Amino acid sequence: MDLRVLTEPQQGATYDTLLRVARAAEDLGFDGFFRSDHYRAGGAADGLPGPTDCWTTLAGLARETTRIRLGSLVTPATFRLPGPLAIQVAQVDQMSGGRVELGMGAGWNGDEHAAYGIPFPDNRFDHLEEQLQIVKGLWSTPAGQTFSFKGEHYELTDSPALPKPTQNPHPPIIVGGRGPKRTPRLAAMYAAEYNSNFRPADQVAESYVRVREVCEAVGRDPDTLTLSVTLVVACGKTDAEIERRAEAISRTAAANQIVLRLTPGQLAEKLGEYHAIGTRRVYLRTFDLDDLDQLELLADEVLPHARIL
Repeated sequence: MDLRVLTEPQQGATYDTLLRVARAAEDLGFDGFFRSDHYRAGGAADGLPGPTDCWTTLAGLARETTRIRLGSLVTPATFRLPGPLAIQVAQVDQMSGGRVELGMGAGWNGDEHAAYGIPFPDNRFDHLEEQLQIVKGLWSTPAGQTFSFKGEHYELTDSPALPKPTQNPHPPIIVGGRGPKRTPRLAAMYAAEYNSNFRPADQVAESYVRVREVCEAVGRDPDTLTLSVTLVVACGKTDAEIERRAEAISRTAAANQIVLRLTPGQLAEKLGEYHAIGTRRVYLRTFDLDDLDQLELLADEVLPHARIL
């Protein structure tokens, strides 16, 4: 089972802070460093010192790390036009030597869009589906040929479909969420990975069943779709350590954030529960970016258990 670190820098972080966490994650043996794509803090956080742009950050990290996978979880379809997005991600993939993954979503925070003048249409899932078609189409078009697309929201005419990413056929695309119908279909049609988030194993299992059923319905082998989950963990060796970390999360995260308060041994058992339902990748959502001690604890006492699942 892969273990990846997922950060929420819109809650308050500089690039230097993210670089420190990414390098720590790489040195400690984690499989990936991912970040959200948001411009405004949520919950109790004040957002200071301000937001950082997701793909600008990942471009920098691409040159300052060497092994770890890098990506977004997730990039909203409302933030960027699909053509420029395909160029951005392909370039960062080249800069990283082929280590980038693109998580895509429909976008959901209306206040965030209003704060930065970003349009927030009602039919965001329609925009997302067209963007998925365009990004994959641009990356998959053979060199020397052109790509055209005409949809309800986007139109491309004779695009040279350049640059090409380093990964062949293209960087993995991740689609995730809790939606019972459209999300599983988009994952089955366009994604290499389906991510289910912040729910107990039995509820995650239900979402996996739905997405695998859709794969079969559209003629795709369900085993070609990686199943993942995102968890928020306050992990410690003692009750006091666990509660200290849970309190730090509550100061920066939304009030309804589901936090697993676990010892390393209990977390290893929990990962076993998720593995049993088909999970092959776990994103550990991190809010306290100054707490590198927790990453070290997870690497020392949880990562070895994940490796044998």
